[in-house]
Amino acid sequence: MKVILLGEIKGKGGEGDVVDVAQGYAENYLFPKKLAVAATKGNLKQLDERRNNIAKREAVRLADANALKETLEGKQVTVDAKVGDEGILFGSVTAAMIADAIKDQLGVEVDRKRVELGKPIKVAGVHQVDISLYREIRATVTVLVGVDAAEAEAEEEAAEADAEAVEVVEVEVTEEVAE
Repeated sequence: MKVILLGEIKGKGGEGDVVDVAQGYAENYLFPKKLAVAATKGNLKQLDERRNNIAKREAVRLADANALKETLEGKQVTVDAKVGDEGILFGSVTAAMIADAIKDQLGVEVDRKRVELGKPIKVAGVHQVDISLYREIRATVTVLVGVDAAEAEAEEEAAEADAEAVEVVEVEVTEEVAE
């Protein structure tokens, strides 16, 4: 069944897109929630008249998302959590906790559904978390769980030093093999 989307639907399309969906999905979900209308001749004609307005709104959304990406990209937020032995958390850090930390520390409102965590964080340390802002626009935020910024920098420097030491060992081994 062909429908005209009235808003952004993840995995289907954006406002004004004509998409083909299952009839049950359209009748039981999209139509009652006013997320889409049937793609009849009259509705398609109205859509053609509204295309200019839709394009303007889309441009504004993209500009807002890019501005938000500039604000968030590469920033650090700290989430306080109780840490047990060996860096294992009591409980876990969820997307809602990360969204609240971003709001408190950076002053930016982010919907918890936009935080792409995959599974909750259960280990203390430094974690990279993607935030889906709009369609393909994403920002990466560094989340410090159970550590402060000074400890995080020390961890990163230690990891870089370990990586450099591994490279030096690999170079020495390859030189010995060449001889």
